[in-house]
Amino acid sequence: MQKLKIAIFSYRSAPFGGGQGVYVHDISKALRASGHHIDIISGPPYPSLPEGVNLIKLPGLDLFQTFSFKKRLSIFLNKKSKKLIDIYEFLATLFGSFPEMKTFGYRANQWLLDNNNYDIVIDNQSISFGMLEIQKIVPFIEIIHHPITKDYKHELEASNKILYRLSRYRWYSFLGMQKKVAPQIKRIITPSKNSQKDISIDFKCNPSNISVINNGLDIDKFIPYKNIERLPHRLITTASADVPLKGLDYTLRAISKLKRNYVNMDLIIIGKLKDDGHTSRLIKSLKIEDIVHFKTNLTKEDIAMEYAKSSIAIVSSLYEGFGYPVIEAMSCGVPLIAANTSSIPELVGDFASLVPPKDVSALVNSIEQIANNYEQYEKVAEEGREHIINNFNWTKITNEYEKVIYQTIEDFKNANV
Repeated sequence: MQKLKIAIFSYRSAPFGGGQGVYVHDISKALRASGHHIDIISGPPYPSLPEGVNLIKLPGLDLFQTFSFKKRLSIFLNKKSKKLIDIYEFLATLFGSFPEMKTFGYRANQWLLDNNNYDIVIDNQSISFGMLEIQKIVPFIEIIHHPITKDYKHELEASNKILYRLSRYRWYSFLGMQKKVAPQIKRIITPSKNSQKDISIDFKCNPSNISVINNGLDIDKFIPYKNIERLPHRLITTASADVPLKGLDYTLRAISKLKRNYVNMDLIIIGKLKDDGHTSRLIKSLKIEDIVHFKTNLTKEDIAMEYAKSSIAIVSSLYEGFGYPVIEAMSCGVPLIAANTSSIPELVGDFASLVPPKDVSALVNSIEQIANNYEQYEKVAEEGREHIINNFNWTKITNEYEKVIYQTIEDFKNANV
């Protein structure tokens, strides 16, 4: 097969604290290992990339590095050679919107007009007007991990306060753009059958234009460390604090009920706690400050070691388009409890304990069931690692990506004969 020059666009790619940066790192590493030339064209924050993958910085104003109006104004005023897109980005942010996807798409299109020497372009979830222009001049694939309509829905359900709901309406105003753009994209890749269904419904896309390819996992780094002893009654979860979609509240409420019976129980949360945010206040009200510990900026090896010290992993999300924490925990051989919702059942197969989302009592019962029958569930977890190795290794995933990539190039050529 011909080795390709591939551009991967990503409007933001933080190396820690979210799936975007993880995905960009891992897919670029996998395609590079297959012999392709890979350029990552990213807005800030920029990704950590593997050796041999090139980073091309496409800076915007990066206004979300701070929430101080004075600092944002300073960033804007200090920007040299301001363009209309910069003014739009500043004003949209000022009025509570999240314009980065739209502005990145514009800048990406302008950049590619001067640098169009790629065999194919892949965009990581901006779903922006600029990508429609790119699709006209080069073979193109849009990655949609899940429709952000789901995030919006769950945030609205989290509160009935008018000001809060108005702020969410402003923030998610980019969904209007994405609902217009997505149905016009000729080839979409999404990581789960559940996401394929939700994209086709919420974005009104033709399901036949959506290829389902699971995200892969670095199974050589997410490993069971047999030399590290698991701490009895240590639980672990990965969740962004104050994001309703992740369902962290329900795990915290379960822990508060269990701590009376398990004096050594504690919870490790891979994520960042916001000072005086909703989660911080909930932890204080439940009086579990002494047994809940947040850890941030961890490498893959660090995360695997945290799993190795833990007895049970929990994913209490209300929705996951894919769910890296699910397959990370399983790859590390930790007994897993996960919410029976969205893509999670298709990822875990028969190798995790599923509980109804938002059901604190069911979560408590499942934790107690595993704690009281640990050897039985440990064997299931060992089988779960084999499930991950067989189905989510990057060799398998890369082969599936290449089939779609080559077909997309062929379709573009045939359409432009």
